[in-house]
Amino acid sequence: MTKNCYHCGDPVPRDCHLQVEILGEMREMCCPGCEAVAQTIVDSGLTSYYEYRTAPAEKADLVPQQLQSLLLYDHEEIQQEFVRDTENSKEVSLSLDGVSCAACAWLIEKQLMREPGVVSIRVNTTTHRALLNWDPETAKLSHLLSVIHQLGYKAAPFEADAQEQQYHRTMKTYLYRLGIAGLATMQVMMLAIALYFEIFGDLDTEFKNYLRWVSLIFATPVLLYSALPFYLNAWRNLRARTLGMDVPVSIALLFAYIASFYATVTEQGEVFFESVSMFTFFLLLGRFLEMRARRQAAAASANLLKLVPTMATLEDGSQIAAKTLKIGDVITVLPGESLPADGEILRGETIIDESMLTGEPMPVPRTQGDLVYAGTINGEGNITLRVIKERQNSLISNIVRLQDEAQSSKPKVAELADVVARYFVGAILVIAAGTWLYWHQQQPENALWITLAVLVATCPCALSLATPTAITCSTSSLGRLGILLRRGHVLETLCKINQLIIDKTGTLTEGNIRLVDTRLHCDISKTDVLAYAAELERFANHPIAKAFTAFRNSDVVFDDVENVIGRGLKGKLNGREWRIGQAAFVLENNPEKDITLEQCDNQFQVWLSRDSELVAGFKLEDPVRDDSKELIEKFQASGIKVTMLTGDHSANAQLVADKLKVDNLIAGATPEGKLEYLRSLGDDNIALMIGDGVNDAPVLAGAHLSVAMGGGTDVAKSSADMVLLGDQLARILRARELALKTRRIIRENLAWALGYNLVILPLAVAGFVAPYIAVVGMSASSIIVVSNSLRLLRENG
Repeated sequence: MTKNCYHCGDPVPRDCHLQVEILGEMREMCCPGCEAVAQTIVDSGLTSYYEYRTAPAEKADLVPQQLQSLLLYDHEEIQQEFVRDTENSKEVSLSLDGVSCAACAWLIEKQLMREPGVVSIRVNTTTHRALLNWDPETAKLSHLLSVIHQLGYKAAPFEADAQEQQYHRTMKTYLYRLGIAGLATMQVMMLAIALYFEIFGDLDTEFKNYLRWVSLIFATPVLLYSALPFYLNAWRNLRARTLGMDVPVSIALLFAYIASFYATVTEQGEVFFESVSMFTFFLLLGRFLEMRARRQAAAASANLLKLVPTMATLEDGSQIAAKTLKIGDVITVLPGESLPADGEILRGETIIDESMLTGEPMPVPRTQGDLVYAGTINGEGNITLRVIKERQNSLISNIVRLQDEAQSSKPKVAELADVVARYFVGAILVIAAGTWLYWHQQQPENALWITLAVLVATCPCALSLATPTAITCSTSSLGRLGILLRRGHVLETLCKINQLIIDKTGTLTEGNIRLVDTRLHCDISKTDVLAYAAELERFANHPIAKAFTAFRNSDVVFDDVENVIGRGLKGKLNGREWRIGQAAFVLENNPEKDITLEQCDNQFQVWLSRDSELVAGFKLEDPVRDDSKELIEKFQASGIKVTMLTGDHSANAQLVADKLKVDNLIAGATPEGKLEYLRSLGDDNIALMIGDGVNDAPVLAGAHLSVAMGGGTDVAKSSADMVLLGDQLARILRARELALKTRRIIRENLAWALGYNLVILPLAVAGFVAPYIAVVGMSASSIIVVSNSLRLLRENG
């Protein structure tokens, strides 16, 4: 009987006995290529590919093992777990191993952007992640990953647990390197004391040479093993014809060791083995502490994904991996369990703890028809959900992705600092060469250690860390406040705004609109009028439509319903045209329109017409949010002018404006009118727009900075720069305070980094800075900058 290959489905040759254990069984393979790929899939922890694939894989060719593991990421079934489809491309978040500074990020971005099919690549040195956007028709993901690997870095799709494991492996390796460097430093320093101070009296030449050889033995593993990360980073940069932070450090270590080795072998000159060991120890210690601090800043968004459970319970009681849930699957969630997917409640009612999304400590009631989100916690009741989004498109995944985007987007000051840092490294090398030439002529015995001090003391690590660490910390704090950043310029622009433009309905008001009065203008019954209005409003996604929900009647069926954004809706019923919305819209074709408009009571905001004849008017009530007044007062106190920009032209708009004491009211504005008003402000006005509806989308997209309310429409959210998940306006004030504090801390970091280098450079050149003082100063400078940025994490919601 002919057997088929478990991997590709081809017949297995009679004389072929290749097998791989998959899903607990030995599976037949048709060739070494399929065997290698299948084994790589198993070893990579991607065995679920075989459980959920819809067709056999393509026959595998024999390729290098590393490339084989990357080829796995081209399979569509595997990509479903981590790749997101965008408008004309695909997007993936990558974990990067080996990235240590801004030069590494610049190198990866530069090389990837040269590849055909790459739309964008942004690397975040703080989180050690990259956001890659590429055209799958032009380039394969495996090829792009291989380009990163060829640069000397490792890249793989981001998974919170995998990155956590990688972080612990890296820290463990750093501890090994640090421990060896520390032990060697103690031994070499004792030997150095004997050599320098001759505490045993006048040492014989043979004994001095013996101590030097012992020092060489201790210093060699430090140079070859402990300091290896510095050489690798320096080599990557030099190979790509750029200058990174580790270039001067590596030159200093290698020159010191080579000169000391030469002096030991020839038995003449000075040795600097203690400097080599101390350099490496303090540099590693600084990097270790810096990594821990940066990890603290980066952990917030990664930890969000850990809130999503690994298993989900289907309706029949069986359990499957949560990441394999598909749209339409029905699952049950018991009290106290975290929700495994975004879904709609089909049965049951409960309270949901959504604090991880919105920052709100109080659970919120949820019942049949309500939407709930992955990672939130079910409170008191059993609920049955229908999955509405796959894991990679869930709200919590989008939050992590958007946070990564915001953290990876560099403000102008960060880009400038990176450029300055790269040129500064070149300047350091030139200055160090000049320093050596000068001191070699003046005091040859001191030339080497003075040059080493110059190379190490002035390394601009702190300069490159000044901005990205601050941005990462503030973005994490904003996430805890329930504010989701969608653009990287938010923190910069928040500091510059001088105009606040804000919508009324659903923004300044609760959006919980209630129908309080109906005035009839025809002989149709009130019940029928409300049913007609409710069925037309069913086609709108605006808070006003919710006021009519209770009056829906399935027997009333409108045809050809059209939503005229910002004005109202129209549709056909029994051959007659019905309209609901603004008075001018519903009476548009009425020959006596102007007379009728004058008779309309402006206390009524919504009107209904049949064939342009007035049928009824509806009076609505929408309570003002509790924190609206505080928001406006505090913005005004900061010298920011406040304008209420609303499509509501009724008297209610003026009442709200008077109550909140806004500076300016623009009522009855269409979406085009709102955008036109924004453009009329001029270039000197930096505007912050807050809105929630479809009619706000154009002005949200056109504003310098925009915020969409979390309860608003998807169109508004996709147009805005920020999304306020909890609908608490006061948090926008907190966000601005945080932005101002972030700007101040970035300036402090840059001032410290630049000030330190400007002070230490002439001192080092003049020979006043010992090598060990130089390395301590450089490491301390970086740690101070990172620690200063971590103050932003203390901001809480």
